[in-house]
Amino acid sequence: MRLGDATWSDVDDAIAGHSLDGTPAPILLIPVGSTEQHGPHLPISTDTLIAEEITERAIHLTDGLMIGPTLSISASGEHAGFPGTLSIGNSAMSTVIVELCRSADWAAGVVFVNGHGGNHTAVTRSVELLVGEGRSTLAWWPKWPQRQDGGPADLHAGRIETSMMLAIDPGLVRLELTAPGPAATVQDLRAKGVRAVSPTGVLGDPNGASGREGERFIVSFVEDLIHEIERWRPLGAGSAQAG
Repeated sequence: MRLGDATWSDVDDAIAGHSLDGTPAPILLIPVGSTEQHGPHLPISTDTLIAEEITERAIHLTDGLMIGPTLSISASGEHAGFPGTLSIGNSAMSTVIVELCRSADWAAGVVFVNGHGGNHTAVTRSVELLVGEGRSTLAWWPKWPQRQDGGPADLHAGRIETSMMLAIDPGLVRLELTAPGPAATVQDLRAKGVRAVSPTGVLGDPNGASGREGERFIVSFVEDLIHEIERWRPLGAGSAQAG
């Protein structure tokens, strides 16, 4: 079920149906993306589209999941200076996460499906608070593979994200504009911002990206998300564990 397409009575019926068979109410999945630059070759909605794709596929692989509304404007302050980027900052993002989850006490739990690493501080802080309140809350993050060939770290708009976007919607990818960006660390980005480190906004090397490779990444991430949900799910409503 997609929450936005349902009426309140549809949701009530779904909860009642779970109660009848002895299982907890549905688990609400919230895709968490961003609205920020992704180099000259990827759309500003990249993180959002990836989070939504992973969430959409996950609901077909196990029972009791419901898709909630996407959080598409989040904490993207490190991308300030690039036209098109929108950010609400860590403090506002934390508040949104906390209040959203508190309002979803009708669900067995809430899983935040994260597509933007820049939200890590805000989401982690919020989930810790919510878990302390006794709410079932899980934050899932894709486990980014590390390069083995000595190339620049694939931090942003590199081969992995480009490949996934080629699998999701190749019409949004401008392959003719791909070019490698400088190597950088997360510490560099936090201290200086992306624009100071990479004028193009790319951190990594998108060359060699393919839709086939992107499909493999997506399948791997979806499988990991399902694994994390199933490992966490037995706690049920009223219990809580952070991811």
